[in-house]
Amino acid sequence: MKPDTITLHVPFRVVKRGGRKEVQLPDCAPIQRRTDNTLVKALARAFRWKRMLESGDFNTIAELADREGIAPSYMTRVLRITLLAPDIVEAILDGKQGPEVTLGRLLEPFPAEWEVQRLDTIGGRGY
Repeated sequence: MKPDTITLHVPFRVVKRGGRKEVQLPDCAPIQRRTDNTLVKALARAFRWKRMLESGDFNTIAELADREGIAPSYMTRVLRITLLAPDIVEAILDGKQGPEVTLGRLLEPFPAEWEVQRLDTIGGRGY
């Protein structure tokens, strides 16, 4: 007697995200999220740099960037992510941000108003 055979079809696609490949499941599939360490590191650096500037340890972004060995323009873009709404920051730290939220996207200009950020997130822009 032969055992019954079960065939299982799982719809998915492989997409590139941040230079690596990921499996993307359909919208109806339950998703296990992982924290994006690149985003978490960028958030930590941004808030650390902000604290250093606010404390008076450094007078300008150029001084701090020179000490950190990075370009002032890059530091300015990273510092901008300290303007994200607290719930969006929390979602990133919990790994609950959308797959379209990448460091590259966050380094692009985004609205400073938290409510607009949330609307953009819901609308699919993905902050």
